[in-house]
Amino acid sequence: MSDDAELVARLRAGDEAAFVMLVDQFHAPMLRFASTFVPSRAIAEEVVQESWLGVVRGIGRFEGRSTLRTWLFSIVANCARRTGARERRQTPVDFDEERGVPEERFGRRGEWTSPPVPWADDAVDRIAATQVVASIRGCFDSLPAAQRQAVLLRDFEGLPSSEVCGVLGISEGNLRVLLHRGRARIRNQVELDVGRN
Repeated sequence: MSDDAELVARLRAGDEAAFVMLVDQFHAPMLRFASTFVPSRAIAEEVVQESWLGVVRGIGRFEGRSTLRTWLFSIVANCARRTGARERRQTPVDFDEERGVPEERFGRRGEWTSPPVPWADDAVDRIAATQVVASIRGCFDSLPAAQRQAVLLRDFEGLPSSEVCGVLGISEGNLRVLLHRGRARIRNQVELDVGRN
């Protein structure tokens, strides 16, 4: 947190180099996150530009109750919502349209009948790593927006669960559901792509 405090102090003092450093570090992750709310990259770019203006205007009000990174993602989420993205804030837990793992992989008592195979142990031997990355990226891009947002912030950006909930405006339980469904879909797709069941 001391690095954040020093950077915030430099930003408040109008240090242009500090702002350039902040943009270099966070522009791409902010763009990825904005893309989960809006239908095109062009709109996502607009959202991020508006977000940077919000950072410049609001740095004096940053209280340090969260990390600077979490604050940036919150600004992006708010800007994206204002641009008209139609994102629901909660996904019902009993929403049955998509299941993460096929039911036939479980026994009557909920135990695995065919446990997931640790494909990562021999993925390099089976296919090129770039194919695995392409599979993950393709599946990630096809996830519903709420799942993409949760997986991106928690797994790719490493935000703590409580901060992801704050950025997305959802409960811990809802986050767990979104992460489970998103991760399961990605894992299932990778298993299919590398020929494992």
